[in-house]
Amino acid sequence: MKNLAGLFMLLFAFAGLFQACGDAGQTTTETTTAEATTNTDTDAKAVKVVNNEEAEGYEVGDKATDFSLKNVDGKMISLADHKEAKGFIVTFTCNHCPYAVLYEDRLIDLHNKFAAQGYPVVAINPNDPAVQPQDGFEEMKARAQEKAFPFVYLFDEGQQVYPQYGATRTPHVYLLDKDLTVQYIGAIDDNARDASAVKVKYVEDAIAALESGKKPDPNFTKAIGCTIKAKS
Repeated sequence: MKNLAGLFMLLFAFAGLFQACGDAGQTTTETTTAEATTNTDTDAKAVKVVNNEEAEGYEVGDKATDFSLKNVDGKMISLADHKEAKGFIVTFTCNHCPYAVLYEDRLIDLHNKFAAQGYPVVAINPNDPAVQPQDGFEEMKARAQEKAFPFVYLFDEGQQVYPQYGATRTPHVYLLDKDLTVQYIGAIDDNARDASAVKVKYVEDAIAALESGKKPDPNFTKAIGCTIKAKS
């Protein structure tokens, strides 16, 4: 009975973490448990509707504008700094969101696998720390050190970059080619909660398509995660 009670307590705590995504300041409701468990929008195409809301920003085929953002080491980083890159896995993510945390190790794996092939992960925290203090710059530095991030972790101070992209969730991926043309938008894979149960690796498949001279298919999937936190 004690073991059963402990199990229920763990499940309750885990559910509470995901409920934290629904804190004040968000503009849409969070995804359902079913949506968070699996994303089957494999036939979705690039549109300006993300999670049933109007979203300004890039569509697949648009050329992204470069930026200059502060990395956790204090240096200012631009995409142009990566002279040998064949593309970029631009990922809007953060410290506090449970979905972002679930994908941290997968982002590390993506960078370790594809940076050497010319596709580094460029992680950007878009959240306003005045709304979500866990996503402040000092907290970013601590998290990057704790997880030994091999990729840059940039702070979108003033929230100037994420609206250009049209990002609405953490995590939210934009795969760019060497010309900064957007080739894929959406989720990293089809199972946020369980990496071992992933059936479709959207980002990896999109890179494989580009490497073979093809267009990613799908080129758009629904981003699963917490809404980006901005002052209302």
